[in-house]
Amino acid sequence: MDESEAEHVIRVVVVDDEALVRSGFSLILGAADDIEVVATASGGDAVETVRRESPDVVLLDIRMPDVDGLTVLRQVRMMPDAPVVAMLTTFDTDEYVLTALHSGAAGFLLKDTEPDQLAHLVRTLAAGGVVLSPKASRALLHNNPGTEDAARVRLLTPRERDVLVLVAEGLSNADIGARIHLGAGTVKDHVSAILTKLRVTGRVQAALLAQRAGLLDERKQSQAG
Repeated sequence: MDESEAEHVIRVVVVDDEALVRSGFSLILGAADDIEVVATASGGDAVETVRRESPDVVLLDIRMPDVDGLTVLRQVRMMPDAPVVAMLTTFDTDEYVLTALHSGAAGFLLKDTEPDQLAHLVRTLAAGGVVLSPKASRALLHNNPGTEDAARVRLLTPRERDVLVLVAEGLSNADIGARIHLGAGTVKDHVSAILTKLRVTGRVQAALLAQRAGLLDERKQSQAG
C-alpha cells in the first residue's frame, strides 16, 4: 500500500441480521490496513448506527426479518453526505436487487464472495466505482434482454464507449483517467454525457446496461484476439 492509500482509512458499517455474517465480514475486512469496520448492526439498528458512525461504505443485507434492507437503503440515501451502499445477498437471482440499484445502491455482492476479493471491492466502492457480483450479474442479465440497450449504446462516441466499459468494470473516474490518459474532469464530462445518452440516472444502471448490450464481452474478445 502506498502513502496515498495510507492517508485515509475506509470506514465501513456491516448490516446483517446474522451475527456470524457480521463477525465474518468484520474479521476479513479488519485484516486490511486501510479498512476499519467501525460498527455492525442488525436491520432495526442500522439507520441509527450509520447516522452515528458516518461511514464511507455500508454493506447492507437486502433481506432481513426485522427491517427490510430496501427500507434501510432509502433512509440511508436520504442522509446528508450519505455513504456508499452495496447490497449483500445470498441469492444468485434476487428480485430485490434491481429495485435496490434503482434506489441508489452502488452495487451488490454475494455473501459468499471470496475473502481475498472483499477488501478490493470495498476499496472500489469507496473510490466511487461500481461493484456488481459477476455471478449475480449473469442472472440479472439473463432476465433482461439487451436489444434496446444495444441501440442506446450506438449513440455513444468511441471514446464514450471506452469510458463506459471501464465504468462497468468498476473503475472510478480517477482510475479511468489513468487507464486511458485523460484528466479526471474530462472523464467526468464523458460519464455525464454517457448517462444522458443512455437515459440512466447513475453509474450502476449504466454498468448493467453495458453488460446487457454485450460491451464487456466485446472487450474480452478483442483482448483475446
